[in-house]
Amino acid sequence: MKRVAISEFKAKCLSLIDQVQKTKKPLCITRFGKPVAQVSPAPAETAEADWIGSMKGTFEILGDIVSPANDEQDWEVLRD
Repeated sequence: MKRVAISEFKAKCLSLIDQVQKTKKPLCITRFGKPVAQVSPAPAETAEADWIGSMKGTFEILGDIVSPANDEQDWEVLRD
């Protein structure tokens, strides 16, 4: 991973960010030789519709999911 002093990063910020974007390699920013931050490339964008159906086959429905979980006799709101 390439290391850059914070003063150099401040002076060349935009070009260094462009470099990270092009090379897809992170950049370590240092102060007095110690790492203080890391600039990483953004993850690849996915289409908005990709999430639809993405959980297919990962779970199983057991029983009735439409009917109430309790009997109507147990509901306090229905009592007079």
